[in-house]
Amino acid sequence: MNPNILQTPIDYLKGVGPSRADLLRTELGVHTYQDLVNLFPNRYIDKTNYYKINELQRTSAEVQMVGKIVHIKMVEQKRGKRLVAKFIDDTGEMELVWFRGHKWIKENIKLNIPYVIFGKTKYYNGFSMPHPEMELLSEHEKNLKVMMQPVYPSTEKLSNRGITNRVLSKMMQQLFLDTKARFYDTLSEEIRSELKLIHKSEAILNIHFPKNQELLAKAQYRLKFEELFYIQLQLITKKLIRKQKIKGFPFTEVGDHFTNFYNNHLPFELTNAQKRVIKEIRKDIGSSAQMNRLLQGDVGSGKTIVALMTTLLAIDNDFQACLMAPTAILANQHYQGIVELTKDLNINVRLLMGSSKAKERREIHQELEDGTLHILIGTHAVLEDKVKFKNLGLAIIDEQHRFGVAQRSKLWHKNTYPPHILVMTATPIPRTLAMSLYGDLDISVIDELPPGRKSIKTVHRYDSNRLKVFKFIADEIQKGRQVYVVYPLIQESEALDYKDLMDGYESIARSFPTPDYQISIVHGKMKPADKDYEMERFVKGETNIMVATTVIEVGVNVPNASVMIIESAERFGLSQLHQLRGRVGRGAEQSFCILMTSFKLSSDSKTRLETMVRTNDGFDIAEVDLKLRGPGDIMGTQQSGVLNLKIADIVRDNDILKTARYYAMKILKEDPSLSLEKNKILLFTYQQLAKHKNIWNYIS
Repeated sequence: MNPNILQTPIDYLKGVGPSRADLLRTELGVHTYQDLVNLFPNRYIDKTNYYKINELQRTSAEVQMVGKIVHIKMVEQKRGKRLVAKFIDDTGEMELVWFRGHKWIKENIKLNIPYVIFGKTKYYNGFSMPHPEMELLSEHEKNLKVMMQPVYPSTEKLSNRGITNRVLSKMMQQLFLDTKARFYDTLSEEIRSELKLIHKSEAILNIHFPKNQELLAKAQYRLKFEELFYIQLQLITKKLIRKQKIKGFPFTEVGDHFTNFYNNHLPFELTNAQKRVIKEIRKDIGSSAQMNRLLQGDVGSGKTIVALMTTLLAIDNDFQACLMAPTAILANQHYQGIVELTKDLNINVRLLMGSSKAKERREIHQELEDGTLHILIGTHAVLEDKVKFKNLGLAIIDEQHRFGVAQRSKLWHKNTYPPHILVMTATPIPRTLAMSLYGDLDISVIDELPPGRKSIKTVHRYDSNRLKVFKFIADEIQKGRQVYVVYPLIQESEALDYKDLMDGYESIARSFPTPDYQISIVHGKMKPADKDYEMERFVKGETNIMVATTVIEVGVNVPNASVMIIESAERFGLSQLHQLRGRVGRGAEQSFCILMTSFKLSSDSKTRLETMVRTNDGFDIAEVDLKLRGPGDIMGTQQSGVLNLKIADIVRDNDILKTARYYAMKILKEDPSLSLEKNKILLFTYQQLAKHKNIWNYIS
């Protein structure tokens, strides 16, 4: 087969034409023959059996039958009309019913000629089948024998414009005739024989027109493996190239700043996990390759101290460091924390944000360029072209998923050599996802909390228990503690959320009246200055209760707050619930998280609440979240490109992913440049992939 045939625009396929081609492009992203081949079915309908009318059961199952239409008539009903046909076989009779499309059906149906019909049966004084799929028996016998009928992705617009599943299936059959169903294999003989994978042509044929369940399973495995294998090959190659080609600055000195801080100013003993991670980082930055490491650690696990000690190593080697955070609150918190920790060291730390005054900015720019500024902390403002460093050696990015790739690469280009990169996240990323999204990064995990931290007790209560919950709050405030009460904020229903928040605030104000109690309130409609004022009062302990929407999710540190109440907890996602819970439990006292809900809960909501009550482990929670929501949602749009998988599923196909990564690593270890004869096809496919970006544009 001429490989270029697959790049033919879809307009040229028999039965498509310009208007259908436009719909396929806009609705399904199908531009070429190639794209159509890679439009994989969502599910399959088993058409291995033909039923007789007297074998039908009163279940609304999908069945396939052979018989004749002997009579057709229009029936008036309360609203509109329905078209009813009498369908018979040698065991009985039933009705076929249409509620729309009457004219076309009436004109095209042939009486007393054998048809194959397929659809869901209904039973009411006898069997009927609404809107059956129909095909003349003579046509049915000529077509590619499809026992398992594929069901393709579709949209309402396609269905309304007559591009039904059957039409898509017909297009696919035509494509197979045009290409003679021959596709190059894209995996080496060695991989195929070791894993007993079927040939590419056989896999493609059986994914669209499976002869039976067993061949379908083989086709799915083969195509899933291939998709995940090439993603892993790309990621691991990127990592190897970076380690060999991209030189970093070797930080060979462990100098005064680091040792003085470690020996004399460390406010607490480091946990073993923190020590292990610092060792991993020191090994990276001590070599001449650029570090690219992801540091994962749950809320409160002590990532900031690890980040600070890494910046001290940069300063000891005469380099500058910068720390970038996604929000002003978070940047400010990092700044306050680092200034406090380094107050006895001779270090210049500055904060740069969108709101920084012009005079302050000029000073910062000057100090950066003459090298007297050691650590710059800031928001996106750090990325502006005006911000130039004398010698940036380390860039730390907090909550990486909130920054796009283009923004991160700006930091790279602030130097002749790229700085060492440390990416931090408090959103635990399940291992499966990390292998796919960050397969090109080295990963460090802080998996233990500092000693003395008690784990937070989490309970689920219904609205009917509210009085008991208020009694509990009063007891905790009596002990001198503070309480958060958080309401959901969902953009689409801002007015409703605001009403919930205000109703909640009023009911709390009635139960906790002044002057005995003081309450802060923070929500999205307030001016920033008012928000800061209310937050400040709570931080200083002037108020007992903070009633808020989720603005407190990131960056508030109040060690005296020991109770987190989450209202309408069923409306929050798991990672949000986990982040909110992490706002308490920062002091030495026992802390509590109370999840309040109504009685009406979906099964997903129940799973989320049960998970929160069962565990405090962020990674455990992230795995459940991944199963519930799928990878695209978890990482947001910026990362979902990698996960725009055509056939594999990172959660369900976890084992295939591991196998694919194992083979990619094994092959690159033996043959990093894929220059051996046996890997020729892998190199060719990989180069095509690099050209086209989209993995499936070339795999056939």
